[in-house]
Amino acid sequence: MERNDYSLAELCICAAARAWQEDGEVLASGIGVIPRLAAGLAMRTLNPSLMMTDGEAYLVREPVPLGPRNGHQPRVEGWMPYGRVFDLLYRGHRHAMTSPVQIDRWGQSNISFIGSDWRRPKVQLIGVRGFPGNTIHHANSMFVARHDRRCFVSGEVDMVAGVGYRPERWQAGWKAEHVDLRLIITNLCVMDFGGPEHAIRLVSLHPGVELAEVQDGTGFPLHLPQNIPHTPEPSAEQLEVIRSLDPHGLRDKALGGGG
Repeated sequence: MERNDYSLAELCICAAARAWQEDGEVLASGIGVIPRLAAGLAMRTLNPSLMMTDGEAYLVREPVPLGPRNGHQPRVEGWMPYGRVFDLLYRGHRHAMTSPVQIDRWGQSNISFIGSDWRRPKVQLIGVRGFPGNTIHHANSMFVARHDRRCFVSGEVDMVAGVGYRPERWQAGWKAEHVDLRLIITNLCVMDFGGPEHAIRLVSLHPGVELAEVQDGTGFPLHLPQNIPHTPEPSAEQLEVIRSLDPHGLRDKALGGGG
């Protein structure tokens, strides 16, 4: 689905890159094709202080292109095994962008299973993995390839893998003030947690998307600002960087092949 000279995937990548714009020197972890390209774009154009790994065990001076490297040699500038990643994580020096299967109005996220009974789930997913520690210790943003009510659920997520702002989920005397949820980028819009009491707020609509489409695809009311702008279109520089980081065109497949 082309809009002028850019695809929907490229629009989402540019919108997602802004998540790291003001972070300074933190480890940018983009989990999945669109988030990873967004982190690379941010490092190249918005925040050159970002730290990034090659996906294996080294810090790199510049983002590594996706897919077969065909002779490309990463510019290694440091050692970053898993243990050192945890050192950064626990100090809050990381900002991850993930793709949960479910998100609720409190920002709680699920990657574990679908169904009301964890002993007999309808769909078994990958488990909670590192979501609990990640969402407690450092900043997190999210990317959703398909904005619908199966993802943005009307009640609570089936399994709270990633913590959010729901007070009932915190023990007496504990508050969620240390939770740092930033942006949600979807195929329809950009949202954040800037509403009252961290309510999910609509930030911008992608070109051609109507507000009713976004709200119909969301299982809870969104906080709406007085004026809702359109998501900025990619610049020629941004498109050049994205295409150099994804020479095999994996980005459009991440949106179901529609671009």
